[in-house]
Order: sequence, then structure tokens, then C-alpha cells
Amino acid sequence: MAKKNKKGDRPRIRHMCSLGTLGGFGGKKGEWTVAQKLKRIRKAGFDGFLGRVHMLTPDEVQASGLIFACTTDMGGPEDVDPKLTACKEHGARCVNVQMLDHDTDTETAITRARQVMAFADKIDLDVSIEVHRDTCTETPEKTYALAEGFEQAEGKPLKMTWDFSHPAVVKHLSPPYWDRLAVRPDLMQLSNQFHFRPFNGHHAQVPALGNDGRVTPEFLDFMEFADATLANWLQKAGPGRELFACPEQIAGGYMLSVFGDRFKDVKTIKAHLGKSFKKHLKNWSAPEQGYAKGR
Repeated sequence: MAKKNKKGDRPRIRHMCSLGTLGGFGGKKGEWTVAQKLKRIRKAGFDGFLGRVHMLTPDEVQASGLIFACTTDMGGPEDVDPKLTACKEHGARCVNVQMLDHDTDTETAITRARQVMAFADKIDLDVSIEVHRDTCTETPEKTYALAEGFEQAEGKPLKMTWDFSHPAVVKHLSPPYWDRLAVRPDLMQLSNQFHFRPFNGHHAQVPALGNDGRVTPEFLDFMEFADATLANWLQKAGPGRELFACPEQIAGGYMLSVFGDRFKDVKTIKAHLGKSFKKHLKNWSAPEQGYAKGR
């Protein structure tokens, strides 16, 4: 058995909160400013936040004292350099790319992914391609075709951001979810960005808390999958490796009027993810061949 490392060298989970969670939140003077939202995110015990460059300035990122995980869209080749450069200049620790469109062919997607990752390496930026509807990874088939094509072309796997709510809805899955969703556990282990949005097979976002203040049955089904995901990730996590985990509950089309308080929900999800990670970390030992700290 491999020797267990010191506590300070162990992998870490970085709890992240999306600014989209606090969309519409505020008081008598109107919606909170970004700076006010970031203060509440930090007070709630989150390590960082998700956002986009147009939402705030580099100075606001630095003043927040939080890790910035930046999301950006990616279209034509002319987008690659300026958009990734802007993310880096804003102080992003890692970047999540929502790439191209639902009807983009695989060949084009592979070409763009190679351009994105090449420039990311050039400027030393930690970038992942997100699994997301209305992008070139809209379906599992398109996602894995992109991953396989990239790996064949580059000789290394494609780093991805996993939001399994999208394929779960596309496939109308029933719990338990692991056997249908964990098609490439190796790519899940390579990733360091996970959007842990509670879902079921018909809704990409379901409440963690019911009207009675207790966790919902649907959330418990989701947590069974999330728990297995964290256990899988830790199998290949080297010393000091970080996992950026965002319990996404956001406004817009994901949110129904009958849902409760999104911020309470994400704090609940954060607590459950932290408990799961801590449980599996007790049995962690550094793998002989795993993913080291950083990229």
C-alpha cells in the first residue's frame, strides 16, 4: 500500500459559488452589487466564485479574496486569444469554456478545442471544455466524439468541466445515475472543475431543500452520484491537487417560481459535498500514477 501523505499535502476541495446563484438577490436599495455578493459568498464559507469577465473588474476579483473560476463562450478562431487573455488578466485561477453550438460538427469542435488548449498552454492558463447543452457537447455522443478526436490528434486526453445535469436530462435517466453517466471515469479523474447542480432525468435543476426545510428525495438521489464522483476523482488525485466544486443553483430558465431560496440550497449542497469529500479523503493515499497538483 502506498504511504499516506501528510495532511497538508492531501488533495483539497475548493467550494465555489456561482454569481448566478445570487442573481436578483438584494434589499430595499435594490439588487446587491457584485462586491456585496462576493462578501456574502465569502462569509458563507466558499473558497471562490464563478463568473464572467464582464461582471466585474480585475480589482474586484483581487479585493474579494476569493478564487475566481471564469466562464467564457467560444465561437470562431478569432475568439480564442482575446477571450482567454481577458480571463487571465482578470485573475482567473481556472477557466470554463462553453464552446460553439449545438449543431457544430465534430471535426470543427476538435479543431477549436485544439486551438483553445494550445493557447491556454502558451499563456499558462488552466482551461477546460464544459459539457453543456446548446454547445458542441450537447449530447453524450457529441461529447465523447470530441474527447476521442482530441486525444487522437494530440496524444493526450481533453480536460473537461463536468455538469452531468445536461446528459442526465438529454437521456431522461432514472436513478441510480452512475452506470449511465460515468462513461469515461478517466476523464472525470483528469478534470478539476465540476458543476454539481442537483438534477433528475427530467429537470436539469432540482431543489436541495423542500418547503419543510429538509433535503429532498431527488437531492439524495443526486448525492449518491456526486459521492461516487468524488470517490472516483480521489483515486487519481496526487498530493496538493485541487477540485473546484460548484453547487450550481442559478436563476433564469433553470429556476422555477416554486423553488425555494437558491443561496440556502447551495450552502446545503456545499455541506453535503464537503462531508462526502472528507469521508473519502480518510482512505486516500497518493497514487503511483495520478494527476499532480495544478494542471
